[in-house]
Amino acid sequence: MWSNGRSEALVAGTGLPVPIEIRPIRNARRLRLRFDEASGTLKLTCPTRTSRKAALAWALDQRQWIESQIARLVPAEPFADGAIIPIEGEDTRIIWSSEESRTPRLVNGELRCGGTEGGLPRRIERYLKENALKTMSAEVREFGDVGGVSATSVTVGDAATRWGSCSSRGAIRLSWRLILAPPPARRYVVAHEVAHLKHLDHSHEFKAFEALLFGPGLAQAKSSLRRVAPRIRRVGRLR
Repeated sequence: MWSNGRSEALVAGTGLPVPIEIRPIRNARRLRLRFDEASGTLKLTCPTRTSRKAALAWALDQRQWIESQIARLVPAEPFADGAIIPIEGEDTRIIWSSEESRTPRLVNGELRCGGTEGGLPRRIERYLKENALKTMSAEVREFGDVGGVSATSVTVGDAATRWGSCSSRGAIRLSWRLILAPPPARRYVVAHEVAHLKHLDHSHEFKAFEALLFGPGLAQAKSSLRRVAPRIRRVGRLR
């Protein structure tokens, strides 16, 4: 319970990527969260009966929304000749040349592509999506074999606030942008969604199954994803 009506600024140790200010309000009926772009701070209002621990736990559940808000502040990184983008966490320079093949190819830290320069962004994105689908489909099968479960389908998309989803019918959908992240960060999301094939919740049983699938380093992988999330959400965008 809160002993007064004043807000409390929390900067470190919350597990959130930016500081959060929690403000209990006497007449508030539910928790509300907004991102103050001017200060780069989260503003959380809650009923006075809400404990600080419960308020923080609720805020942590909104992490993907928070990351999407932060991503809006990060400059866009369009696919263009000379641009440097991460692929599997490694900085890679895009090289356009009319003498290259229209199909992009990754060579010694460079993603080389030909064709018309105007069509370069489209070809780069298609290459990344195809690579993402191939890589993560294999990882879904890998984790599924470990856990004795299988997906009915695996697709990729570009949801604004979610890295992945798993339907009750076993269809897994993952963000193609995960191919930009370091492999452990990507594999964490894949393992998370595969774990939902057995547990469609976030219970203790789910978390134990997720840890079994991923193996050692789960916490570090989550931290890695939080660290790179704002940037990889902006790669390839025009604004």
